[in-house]
Amino acid sequence: MARSVGIKDVARAAGVSVGTVSNVINRPDTVGPDTRARVLSAIERLGYVRSESARQLRAGRSRIMGLLVLDMGNPFFVDVARGAERAAREAGLGVMVCNSAQSPGEEAEYLALFAEQRVRGVLLTPADATGRNIEAFRRHGIPFVLVDRVAEGTTECSVSVDDVAGGALAARHLLDAGHRSIAYVSGPPGFNQVRDRRTGALAALAGAGLGPDALRELPTERLDVAAGRDAGARLLGLSDRPTAVFCANDLLALGVLQSLFAAGVSVPGDLALVGYDDIEFAAAAAVPLTSVRQPAATMGALAAGLLLEETGTSDVPHEHRRVVLRPELVVRRSSLAAR
Repeated sequence: MARSVGIKDVARAAGVSVGTVSNVINRPDTVGPDTRARVLSAIERLGYVRSESARQLRAGRSRIMGLLVLDMGNPFFVDVARGAERAAREAGLGVMVCNSAQSPGEEAEYLALFAEQRVRGVLLTPADATGRNIEAFRRHGIPFVLVDRVAEGTTECSVSVDDVAGGALAARHLLDAGHRSIAYVSGPPGFNQVRDRRTGALAALAGAGLGPDALRELPTERLDVAAGRDAGARLLGLSDRPTAVFCANDLLALGVLQSLFAAGVSVPGDLALVGYDDIEFAAAAAVPLTSVRQPAATMGALAAGLLLEETGTSDVPHEHRRVVLRPELVVRRSSLAAR
C-alpha cells in the first residue's frame, strides 16, 4: 500500500518549512504570493489531502453532525435527513447519517460511535423506550436534539409534530364519513408517537359519543410494509371486521392495502384506509392514500438549527426549547366512500 502524502512531504517539495505549509492551508493571507503559489503547486502535484480528523481533534471542534433515525427505509426519515443536511451544509458542516433500524442495541452502538468521533452534536429519534441509551450518551457532554419526539425534561431541545392532534384528525375524518368501528394498526407500543396517535384517535371517538371499544388496536412489532401486510391478514380474519383502518404510519398502511387488494377487498368501498406521514409513495399508491402529513424536511432543518445554536455555530443565543408543529390531513381516494 502506498504511503500517504504528509505535510512534511509538501514542505520538502516546495522548499519551505512545515509551518509555512500550515499557514498556506489555514491562514493563506499571511504568506507571500510567490511562496503560496509554490506550496499550492506542490500540494497539487503530490496529491496532498490534509487530515481533517486530526485538525478537528487539535481544535476540539468537529465539523460533523450526527443524525440517528429509526428507519432509513422509511421515506419520512429520508426527508428529515434532507432538511437537516441542508441546514448543516449552510453552516459549513456535514452530516453523518446512521440507522438504528428500530433497535435499541444498534442505537447504543451508533451513539458510542458518535462519542468516539467527537461529533459536533447529534439529532436523534430514539429507539430505546427506556431512555437508558440517552442517559448513557449524556455523560459524554455532546449536545443533542430529539427529532419526532417531545423532550420530557429541560436539558435538551426537541422538534416534533403534535401526534395527539394528528391521531384526532385521522379518526375525526373517518367518523365524519360515517364510520363507527375503526381499526388502529399501531406499531410497537413503546414508541411515544404510536401511543400519542392512539390517544388522539380515542379523543375523537369520545367526542363523537363512542367508547374506546370502537377502536380495535392491531399492534405490530415494526413500522414497515411487512408488518402492515401481517396486520392486514389479521384484520381480514376478524369476524366483526371494522369498516375503517387508521395506521400509525404510511408504510403500515401500504402493507395493509396490499393485503386487502390481494384478498379482493375494495378500498375504500369495503374498508376505508388512512395512513400517517404523507410520504411520497402515499399519493402514488394503487389507491391514493389519505394521510396525516408531517413536515419532515422542516423538522430536520429546525432540529439542525437548534443544534447549531447550542453548539455555538450560529450567532443566535441558545436556550433549550421544544418545538411542536401542527399536522395536516391530506384526503385522497382511500377514505372517500360514503357509509
